[in-house]
Amino acid sequence: MGPALPSRRRRLRAAIAAAAAAVVGAGATAFTVMTASAAITGCDVDYQITAQWPGGFNAEVAITNLGDTPLDPWKLEWDFTDGRRLGNAWNTEATQSGTRVSATGVDHNRRLSTDATVTFGFTGTASGTADSAPKAFWLNGERCTGDTGPAPSDPPANVTASPTETPTGGPDQNEWNPPAHLVQPLNEVWDHVEDTYPPNFRNYGWDQVMATGGTVNYCVRWDSRNSVSAQTRDAIEAKLQQQYDLWFGQMAGWNDWPFQEIDVNVVGWAAYDRSLLQWNDDSVDVYIGDIREDAPQCSEDCGRFFHQDGNYPHCPGGYDHHYDQSLWLTQGMGGGAGGDWGQRMGQEYFVNSLNSAQVTIYLHEVGHTFGLDDFYDWTPTGQCCFIMKAGSSSTITEFDHWMLRDWWRHIKSRYGH
Repeated sequence: MGPALPSRRRRLRAAIAAAAAAVVGAGATAFTVMTASAAITGCDVDYQITAQWPGGFNAEVAITNLGDTPLDPWKLEWDFTDGRRLGNAWNTEATQSGTRVSATGVDHNRRLSTDATVTFGFTGTASGTADSAPKAFWLNGERCTGDTGPAPSDPPANVTASPTETPTGGPDQNEWNPPAHLVQPLNEVWDHVEDTYPPNFRNYGWDQVMATGGTVNYCVRWDSRNSVSAQTRDAIEAKLQQQYDLWFGQMAGWNDWPFQEIDVNVVGWAAYDRSLLQWNDDSVDVYIGDIREDAPQCSEDCGRFFHQDGNYPHCPGGYDHHYDQSLWLTQGMGGGAGGDWGQRMGQEYFVNSLNSAQVTIYLHEVGHTFGLDDFYDWTPTGQCCFIMKAGSSSTITEFDHWMLRDWWRHIKSRYGH
């Protein structure tokens, strides 16, 4: 059997503040603790169990530097006191000695600026349940309390509430009206796009969804020796739809964008051996034994990457069985890759993230499919943390959404809008 489908997603806050913390609804009100201090230090840690199965789990950790001094490098420490053991990690170098776990930054995220957040993840083993957060975290030797300055002995009296920022430029708005603080960085990003991408390239994700009338068909390249059940097959299709909605739900009705939703379908699977695909129905096409790039390949006769004119004369089943993108899931792979052909990442990572609200690596790679750039060697003015800057955010941010909108603003004339 392959990796078990995760049971459910747990979100565990690990900000253990001396002051009382409050969460009022989803995104309704954020509370800020105000303290008086000449030299401000502080940190907040958000620890999430994103998936678990018998004997193992996935976790994601987000660290926010609340102090007024950048940390370069940073080092986060905590204790696993219940028999849990660290396994593989990504976006960090992590080790465990006894019960103490230490995680440090890697090249692209070793500097943690003021008010910035860095995110990393890992797999672990557990003899029992893994659904509790470690009791305490230390960042560069300072205990993270979710507060700033020396941890107070009594709850502070000066607690003020501030509303969470609401993005502007919602549905039914055709004017280009990004928030003022995003105008300059968005211009910088588009200047970089024009210097980087060929203007006449015709197989962006935009071209694909416009050609199909708002549909993306996938074929899954199951580059794994683990078996996969019909339940997991169907959960993967549902997760792809959900993740596309996170990117494009905010596009509905905006600036002539013609679709309320991009309809995502999985139409085929490719595998090393038919016995790995543990279903007998004919709901998807199955491709066995065609090995390309050392991995199972879906029929090239049905792939848009190989037929960018949108014609599939030799595809078994015809046009309805063509696929626009591949989801390439490779056993044991860390990180990811993405482009007009689709997205690639670890098979275990994706399957074990099926109960996660946002599948970070996948969302990042879908951004590449639609032309969004990487930011390994530069950062737009005033922007520290967003999903297209690998390792800086585990979720799509307002800046990510506006970069996507900017692409549509510049490319829509190609389709007569």
